[in-house]
Amino acid sequence: MKFLCWILILFYSLNAVAEEIGSVDTVFKFIGPNHKIVVEAFDDPVIKGATCYLSRARKGGISGSLGLAEDPSDASITCRQIGPINLPASVLSGKSDGETVFKKSISLLFKTIQVVRFFDRKRNALVYLTYSDKLIEGSPKNSISTIVIMDWEKLSK
Repeated sequence: MKFLCWILILFYSLNAVAEEIGSVDTVFKFIGPNHKIVVEAFDDPVIKGATCYLSRARKGGISGSLGLAEDPSDASITCRQIGPINLPASVLSGKSDGETVFKKSISLLFKTIQVVRFFDRKRNALVYLTYSDKLIEGSPKNSISTIVIMDWEKLSK
């Protein structure tokens, strides 16, 4: 039983915390919340000064309100530099390419939406890719955003 508790704690601790910025209703439901598109923001946990905004569909209705609905795989992302960025050695070397920076469960079991980061050394840019996956089969739907790293001190003068 303790083992199961630790597995659940680990699973839910991997889900990053995103701040909900806003939402719009897309389908009216007589019972339960409406289907909607939600806009959330999260900061890159390793790279201070990098923030991403993720828009995604959220199912409503009775199953949605109970957490039983499987949200669609559609998502869009945009990322921006909001302050000075100093890249850690693991990012500069490319060792952390493909590292998960955001992960959230979008169904009761085994379906997640996640964001991974890559560093494009030639263009001095961070590349963020969002996609959804399941335990057995993922979705080819994806979206990317880039942050061309600028010298923040020069920009603020």
